[in-house]
Amino acid sequence: MPTIRNSAKAVLLDGAKILVTENRDREGIFYLLPGGGQESGETLTEALVRECREETGLAVEVGSLLFVREYIASHHEFAKSEPDVHQVEFLFSCQAAPRQDLRNGVSPDHWQTGVEWLPLCSLLKARFYPAALKEPLLRWAKGDWQSPSYLGDVN
Repeated sequence: MPTIRNSAKAVLLDGAKILVTENRDREGIFYLLPGGGQESGETLTEALVRECREETGLAVEVGSLLFVREYIASHHEFAKSEPDVHQVEFLFSCQAAPRQDLRNGVSPDHWQTGVEWLPLCSLLKARFYPAALKEPLLRWAKGDWQSPSYLGDVN
């Protein structure tokens, strides 16, 4: 029986740049926010701290909840490849501890090839998932978005 998976994602800004993981598939490079699935017994913030360390090598301080995004794969373009996926993502503002090197962490996702500060001005043109987050992230970065916000079942 399919289950609902909770996931926590980090939104880290450095001036006019956002922290992303660089990933590669058959179509080329794509970007994701760092973070991942919550494990049993973990709070969302504990999961996010762990996932950021695993994917980026960074120690982060988790701030306020920004967005909640639901993803029901059967409603989107990946319906055939992952029909039973139902995920609820909680996106938090985060701060990285000072003086840390940016690199793949100790346990990056299998498609992850790197970590980078992506200029916000490049976000709209980038292959970034979920694409539905581009506009809310840009508006939030400019101070033009009310948080927290439920974005619905989007990709």
